Amino acid sequence: MTSFYSTWPFSPPNPTLGQDDLHVWVAAQDRPQAQQDQFWSYLAEDERARANRFYFAHDRAHYIVARGLLRLLLGRYLHILPTEVAFVYGDHGKPDLVPAQAKAGVRFNISHSHGVALLAFAREREVGVDIEQVRPLDDGEQIAERFFSKSEVAVFTAVPAAQKPQAFFNCWTRKEAFIKVIGEGLSCPLDSFDVTLKPGEPAELLQVKGSQEAAARWKLENLNPATGFAGAVIAEGREWQLRTWQWP
Repeated sequence: MTSFYSTWPFSPPNPTLGQDDLHVWVAAQDRPQAQQDQFWSYLAEDERARANRFYFAHDRAHYIVARGLLRLLLGRYLHILPTEVAFVYGDHGKPDLVPAQAKAGVRFNISHSHGVALLAFAREREVGVDIEQVRPLDDGEQIAERFFSKSEVAVFTAVPAAQKPQAFFNCWTRKEAFIKVIGEGLSCPLDSFDVTLKPGEPAELLQVKGSQEAAARWKLENLNPATGFAGAVIAEGREWQLRTWQWP
């Protein structure tokens, strides 16, 4: 079972997703069997087929919980049943709501790591979210050299050794969130844009392909979703307000 502790508050019963709101939920994916069964009942046939393809039981359970919770929360925002939520998929596999449901303007993104899931929701703006468990990496320097930009590598190299795991995953989650929000998958090189990464420094998208103007289209926020985890969320525009909750 995942040890899970978050300082995020529990949500009100039915939070309203306003035009300038961005909601991020954190949830443990290890759940009692009764909850797993409830989430399973929400899934469509293609999702159940995908769940059954997982080799390990815990991976299957984690997928069911994350997907079921996504349907539950989308259903609340859309005022429909979880089973009525319907998805279409982009060229890189990113899910979106079917056109009839997408008219409501709700956008979403989901990420999970080591039994903890993050789910982000916005209205009329694209959103990307990422979570990673912070841990020492023997090959962290090599991964940074390969995937981070030159300026990010320079900053990362100067970070004290004790802060390197946090700095690495600050950078990684912020980059992954941006890749997800633009929907280009791995076709967008990770070294083609810069983010801040120093522990304690505000999260910021500094430039995209050399352009500060392109970066200014987006607002990036650091997330501390649970003890031992790093997270980031990014969305279009600068005026939105972040609200974070944990799923009980």
